[in-house]
Amino acid sequence: MALLGLFTSFLPAEILNAVGLTSTILPTLLLQITGALYLGFALMNWMAKTLLIGGIYSRPVCIGNFLHFTIAALALIKVAMNHPSLNYVLIATIIYSLFAILFGVVLFTSPKKM
Repeated sequence: MALLGLFTSFLPAEILNAVGLTSTILPTLLLQITGALYLGFALMNWMAKTLLIGGIYSRPVCIGNFLHFTIAALALIKVAMNHPSLNYVLIATIIYSLFAILFGVVLFTSPKKM
């Protein structure tokens, strides 16, 4: 998340050009805002890394991550089904789906301290 946030925050025009989109003001701004969200999530997750996720104190962290990855995975699945030739979308779909499943397991099971 941190790497994706850094790249989209500071290189939005280059990313848009790399995927064949025109880097006008609105798409560039939306990509930078998305980058800020990713950086915020990365920092939140980093600060909560020592907490027992899934308990009552870290439940908001878990729910935020679960919602983010689930909604993004569903959107990516839709695009991947309509455009199977886009390999980068397929890779992102697999990664997001995996994280959605893992955060779902953490959210809906009892936490265990290791």
